[in-house]
Amino acid sequence: MSTSSGSPESWIASFCSLLGHEYFAEVSEEFIEDDFNLTGLQSQVPMYKEALEMILDVEPEDDDDDEDEEDEDEQDDSGDARGGVGGRQYGERRQHSRVASDLSVIESSAEMLYGLIHQRFICSRVGIQQMSEKYELGHFGVCPRTNCNQARTLPVGLSDIPGEDTVKLFCPSCLDVYVPPNSRFQTVDGAFFGRTFGALFLLTFPEYDLSKTGAEALSNLHASRSATSSSMAIDDNLMVNGVYARNVAPGLGRDKIYEPRIYGFRVSEVARSGPRMQWLRDKPEDVTELDEARQFAQEHGDSDDEDEAMNLNGRTVVRRRPPGSARLRQNQRRNQNGSPMALEANGAESEL
Repeated sequence: MSTSSGSPESWIASFCSLLGHEYFAEVSEEFIEDDFNLTGLQSQVPMYKEALEMILDVEPEDDDDDEDEEDEDEQDDSGDARGGVGGRQYGERRQHSRVASDLSVIESSAEMLYGLIHQRFICSRVGIQQMSEKYELGHFGVCPRTNCNQARTLPVGLSDIPGEDTVKLFCPSCLDVYVPPNSRFQTVDGAFFGRTFGALFLLTFPEYDLSKTGAEALSNLHASRSATSSSMAIDDNLMVNGVYARNVAPGLGRDKIYEPRIYGFRVSEVARSGPRMQWLRDKPEDVTELDEARQFAQEHGDSDDEDEAMNLNGRTVVRRRPPGSARLRQNQRRNQNGSPMALEANGAESEL
């Protein structure tokens, strides 16, 4: 294959341009040539060296060229029964058939190797930036759920091991995964994207407004969004666990859950035809309740033990807990002296 300029197209570019490979990013050759990025892949991919040479468009090195030439010279000198020219043609046909049979194995190994490298590349700084450009253009599609208002999805895998499941689409609005609508994507291995990319993408680019629809995001319209409740409005700069509060599952919560009704009356959840698993779509009205680390810091504050553990030189003093037997003896001695603390059977102290 060749491009319009006449230069031959690389293997990576041709692989990403295949039908059904629209989700893939083009891994840079600098990333592949770094041996650190390929650690552990040699044991997972058969014919690893040949597959890597095919991905990088490197001509395979024939180590046995000299030996083959010597063998041909010996056959010519000894006078093969098939004849000089016929024997050489027979050897070329055998070599050609052997290369053709190995070529299909190398191609499948190259696809697997590229997919595993792709899983690591999209989690790097350059790779995740390339995927963000595809995300802004809507290459990964939108969520099929109505209450998500066409929120853009991300390709993810349910497993990091090849061959277990196909690629899925993760919606950051409802925090659910869906099967791609087109059947051509159902042959792509989900391990080529992995389980890390989706969450890492949202933490890397928290400025994306997931509450907007896909059409608004593509046209860069900044429409005003309604508050989640009449009594509370979420601050645009409020962060919850590294994500803006407005991007914490905007497709869930009140008014975002379908409630079946019969003549205006809600169907009971315990009824046979009632709704099921609605709690999966629920979300607290105050999203700051999900920030457990901040709540713990506000309730307990900074521990005084850290200040006491620092000496004048600024070095941390490691204090070891006394043995349990010594503590028990100390408590028993305290109780004998008339202390108001009594020792329970399980070793805990309680007031009398």
